[in-house]
Amino acid sequence: MNRRRSTLAAAVVVSAALALTACGGGEPQAADMKSISIMAPFLEAQPPSSDGAVQKKLEEMTGKDITISWAPNASYEDKMNITLASSDIPQVLVVQSKSPGFVKNAEAGAFWDLTDKLKDYPNLKTTFPEVQQNASVNGKVYGVFRARNPIRAAVMFRQDWLDKVGMKAPETVEDLYKVAKAFTEQDPDGNGQNDTYGITIPKWGSLGTNSPYDLMETWFGAGNRWTERDGKLVPSFETDEFLEADRFIKKMVDEKLINPDFATFDPTKWNEPFFNGKGGIIVDVDSRVSVLINLFKQANPADFQNKVGFVGSLKGPDGELHAHPTDGYSGFLAIPKSSVRTDAELDNVLKFLDTMNSKEAAVLLNNGIEGVNFTVRDNLAAKITPETPEGKEINTDVKSYSQLGTNVTGNNFYDVKQASEYEQKVFEDRQNVMAEDLKSAVYNPAAAFVSPTYVAKGAQLDNIVADARIKYLAGQIDEQGLKDAIKLWNTSGGDKVKEEINKLWQENKK
Repeated sequence: MNRRRSTLAAAVVVSAALALTACGGGEPQAADMKSISIMAPFLEAQPPSSDGAVQKKLEEMTGKDITISWAPNASYEDKMNITLASSDIPQVLVVQSKSPGFVKNAEAGAFWDLTDKLKDYPNLKTTFPEVQQNASVNGKVYGVFRARNPIRAAVMFRQDWLDKVGMKAPETVEDLYKVAKAFTEQDPDGNGQNDTYGITIPKWGSLGTNSPYDLMETWFGAGNRWTERDGKLVPSFETDEFLEADRFIKKMVDEKLINPDFATFDPTKWNEPFFNGKGGIIVDVDSRVSVLINLFKQANPADFQNKVGFVGSLKGPDGELHAHPTDGYSGFLAIPKSSVRTDAELDNVLKFLDTMNSKEAAVLLNNGIEGVNFTVRDNLAAKITPETPEGKEINTDVKSYSQLGTNVTGNNFYDVKQASEYEQKVFEDRQNVMAEDLKSAVYNPAAAFVSPTYVAKGAQLDNIVADARIKYLAGQIDEQGLKDAIKLWNTSGGDKVKEEINKLWQENKK
């Protein structure tokens, strides 16, 4: 921990000093406009080769000689901070989160403020302004965000069980309760035993991590991490709807409609009760639908098409749909001032990133090379099988090169053609459901703001409420105990966090 703090401190001091050097005094040395240097994480056992097919294609598309400094994903942030404290900083830096080190560097002037610049580049002018705001630091855009599906919440259920108990797919939270109750009490697997429960939830207590608890609290109208009440932003856990949602979840726990080991159940085994016929519902991201279908397909290729059903977010007690979105991004590509020193150099780098977000580059970064990795059928990428050695190498490299993709204008690459007509229809249904839920997305209004107190104490503060929520659901404390924990959050620094967040919020509304 001490080494990490010293690394952060060094990064702040050195990069801020470099930024100041870049902005004034002396004639800056011009960068080579024919080359681009990048730092990025790699996701496989080894980083891609600089003379591989993917990099050659990128250099051909962009007209640049590209030098990429790859670092292991697991230790990327440490490596990034060490790089920021050095004299050899790349022109483009993959930043995985608004970490304390990055925020301090950005606010010290170490990165270009792109807030009013991206609109001049057609492939960087986002069609998701809410997500770009989420990715900003207190309203200032310090990087091109890496887009991820903003809506992913889904309720997955055993379709064969639903048919057995004669019920329809849930549309409301009350429907969810009724289906969970039927799955627990009406012997949906038909084995004559009382050995099933409605919903499976794994160990997942943290606040604001898109857990099943977070999703249900949003559905009840509590907001998404923060919410506006009486002209102020307050944490969602200070709302009546938060308590109402947790009462609802606790009711299902008390009635044994949720697996009794929910506080300790291994998340890596989340699919097993569903597949093995013990738990009938999972509340998670919609991509798990395909994972579950594939489990049944592997077990019995002749009988897998009526096992998994799904819907998106559910309507709350008020009859409204409060769909739970993610922040819609996973880090961003930032441009350090110490290596990109003039407006002309910045324009050069932004034009490079604009090309990297073109349709042609997006296909390469996500699908690979046409004719080697895939063919286009029905405007979908049909994988070429069996995979050739060249194709395998490219597919492996793509997993790391995709970290350079931004896709801020929407899906510029090909969706993968599914293995069967049934699976293709399910995939398209998922897309339609998520697109419909996006219309009712409840974004976190404080996502852009960085509270100094929260940076210093946020993890400890949130643990107070997160631990109390699990203890309340498990019956270890009563509702007053949960309310007391929320008060403790406030008196332990939460009041200061709220003050700082609201100050930033008001300043950005002007």
